[in-house]
Amino acid sequence: MKIDLSGRIAIVTGASRRAGIGAAIARRLAGAGADLLITYFLPYDRRTYGEQGEGEVEQLLSELRAFGVRAYGLEANLSQSGTPRHIFDTAHGLLGMPSILVNNACHSEPGGIEQLDADQLDRHYAVNVRGSLLMCQEFLRRWRGTHGGRIISLTSGQGAGPMPGELAYVVTKAAIDAMTITLAAEVAGRGVTVNAVDPGPTDTGWMSAELREAIAARSYLRRVGLPEDVANLVCFLASDQGEWITGQIIRSRGGT
Repeated sequence: MKIDLSGRIAIVTGASRRAGIGAAIARRLAGAGADLLITYFLPYDRRTYGEQGEGEVEQLLSELRAFGVRAYGLEANLSQSGTPRHIFDTAHGLLGMPSILVNNACHSEPGGIEQLDADQLDRHYAVNVRGSLLMCQEFLRRWRGTHGGRIISLTSGQGAGPMPGELAYVVTKAAIDAMTITLAAEVAGRGVTVNAVDPGPTDTGWMSAELREAIAARSYLRRVGLPEDVANLVCFLASDQGEWITGQIIRSRGGT
């Protein structure tokens, strides 16, 4: 099945690391013909993944432009409440009105019940809940179409089983599931679908060989998830072929 997103404009948040899910989604959308604005926040990447310069973002943008589409990057701190408006102002000025929003950016840091405190909760809430919901709100405020609008958020495995040691992350990502179901109903009739994707354990470079083997052994398909697996599903949901799907939390986990 060939997916054609020519003439569509997409925003993908959290797309800086070329090995990451956001980058894979951006590549897949660009390969289908969509113009893109990707956002990233390098201070978070450096704290989480180690030193990383803007060179990796520029390399990703070059890859996207090689598909013959327009592609721009914007550093954006989604923990600040005014950032969603700035992102959409930038997208509109550079590309036009987006019809696809992919909420991929998140905040994650380890911490079980003994380490949990108000500041850690607030850091997760600001990006994972408030930032994502305000991005949806800004999209819908500006949406003028009658069909083809797409909001797709990345959720996590908190609905499939426990995730010890990640309490703040778990409770804030669980809010994405609840938001998706209610927002889809609220915008029914406005030509916008709202869905979330739970990709399960996905190897973006953080897995050890032992962990990959353990996860693969539990999977029906005997492998771990790859960023491209997520990207293929997101691209389908963004397409005309995905128009009948809304209000869903799709567990794309290889059977894990």
